[in-house]
Amino acid sequence: MYRKALSFLVLGSFLFMACFWCVKGMDTVRLSSEPVMLLKLELWELEEKAKAMAAQEETGMKQDSGSKEKGLGIVDVAVSGQRIVGYSVMELAPLYNLPDQELETLLRIVEAEAGNEDEDGKLLVANVVLNRMNDEHFPDTVSEVVFQREKGVSQFSPVANGSFYRVKISDETISAVGRALMGEDISQGALYFVARKYADGSKLKWFDNHLTYLFVHGGHEFFK
Repeated sequence: MYRKALSFLVLGSFLFMACFWCVKGMDTVRLSSEPVMLLKLELWELEEKAKAMAAQEETGMKQDSGSKEKGLGIVDVAVSGQRIVGYSVMELAPLYNLPDQELETLLRIVEAEAGNEDEDGKLLVANVVLNRMNDEHFPDTVSEVVFQREKGVSQFSPVANGSFYRVKISDETISAVGRALMGEDISQGALYFVARKYADGSKLKWFDNHLTYLFVHGGHEFFK
């Protein structure tokens, strides 16, 4: 009787732990995918805004045409509402359509590298990752770029020190990555960046001697 009760107790404990870890695993998946879902919503909102701007531009062009037909001069038309920004050049859909896992990787590396930067600083890091993905000298996917190793050394320090896996992705990072995926690029073609304040001398010497300096933004210097 005692052995039977003990067996039931052990079995019950096992089932409890199995259920606990199952639920915990589901929570982990939910939490890790939440920023991706928010990013997809951000992209959808940006796409809708772009469509609205394009429609507004088309309406403005029709109004300009109508004004000309009424005999108004070019100067009058310009003063009365000539558009300053050509919204037709804006993408009506994301320039990059990445799988969820790739989106997660991009969000994490941007947060890990630029969590203390402003939104443009975060956008710049996303730009560099995407620039590398599009460059023939680098791998072809976000994950391969982020996890690339040269001579056993990780290309991105957050991957090496593990902070990549621990970050909590902010709304600003989601917004910055969304802008990058829609095609906004303010990087001037940068393929590298470094935080001079924290980098060791040998790495800085390589950046200074082998790359073309572009600009500095926040705590990062950008090169190509």
